[in-house]
Amino acid sequence: MDFAFSEEQEAFRETLRRFLAEKSPIAEVRRWMETPEGYNPALWKQMAAELGLQGLHLPEHVGGQGFGFLELGIVFEEMGRVLLCAPYFSTVGLAAGAILNAGSDEQQRALLPAIASGECIATLALVEDGGDTAPDSIALEARRDGDGFRLSGTKRPVTDGHCADLLVVAARLEGTRGDDGITLLTLNADTEGVTRTPLESLDLTRRQARLEFDGARAEALGEPGGAGPALRRTLDQAAVLLAAESVGGADRCLADAVAYALQRVQFARPIGGFQAIKHKCAEVLLEVESARAAARWAAWVAEADPPGLAAAASIAKAVCGDAYLRAASESIQIHGGIGFTWEADPHLYLKRAKTNEILLGDPVHHRARLMRELAI
Repeated sequence: MDFAFSEEQEAFRETLRRFLAEKSPIAEVRRWMETPEGYNPALWKQMAAELGLQGLHLPEHVGGQGFGFLELGIVFEEMGRVLLCAPYFSTVGLAAGAILNAGSDEQQRALLPAIASGECIATLALVEDGGDTAPDSIALEARRDGDGFRLSGTKRPVTDGHCADLLVVAARLEGTRGDDGITLLTLNADTEGVTRTPLESLDLTRRQARLEFDGARAEALGEPGGAGPALRRTLDQAAVLLAAESVGGADRCLADAVAYALQRVQFARPIGGFQAIKHKCAEVLLEVESARAAARWAAWVAEADPPGLAAAASIAKAVCGDAYLRAASESIQIHGGIGFTWEADPHLYLKRAKTNEILLGDPVHHRARLMRELAI
């Protein structure tokens, strides 16, 4: 089977790369990561209006473009290369995926057009105290209130929870345990009883927040109590997209390290000529290429072979997370003392690499999950 991208897909990648290089150079990343919003609202709207990125994989009947996970993987890979400051992963990778997987046709038609147009920023509130991402660890209860539900409890950290307009919250029905009773609910972020508190995060290019619910009223997304499979599918799809983003970041780390090694002179010769530096770059290249293969295979599985998604997602998340952290760490080492300074860029990629490694489960978690999936 040929896993190469088509000419149209490669042309899309080139267009997107030029757009991001122009609109999100590292100077702009540094500028917007220190603002209260943490992203550029004008660029967010431009991404939707000119390239349709927020609705790329959404069905056409809800305002999307109807492309698949392969194209979406290209977007995440290119965004990872430039450390784009935008709530794209939370909106497209998490919230929109949850709505597609769990929502009724009526709910999709009501919620997704605003996401596709860039008018709505959304996120998925999943993790609670303890940091476990497994759906059966959810403790927040949804108490019935007429035709809706009331939520009381805390979610943290919630990616881009400080700026989201729409919240998709993972909860469980009263008296249920494990996978039973898991329910996804939606509510506006400004609903009475919702308090949002920004958290200090290692990676300023991907903000986190604490959400507290005090009797906030929400509406069930799909069938109450039956969202377990949809939530797991959403998290697997999001892990694949995060793996693609990690590949883009790792590739950029390698490119920056090689470029620096060719221009930094020590003992009257570029340091790239020394065997130790050559070995570092060669080893990172091997890991990056392996990660690229894993991420692209997982994206294909997400589009064409849903039964194998769980295993593919865990493989990609573990391999790509390790590769990104290795590439970012070695980039700092090759840059030497300057690589540790705030003025240099390598530390920004290291922080994103560490965040991506932990988000949605670290490599140890996913390798253990893979063994369970394969009954090893």
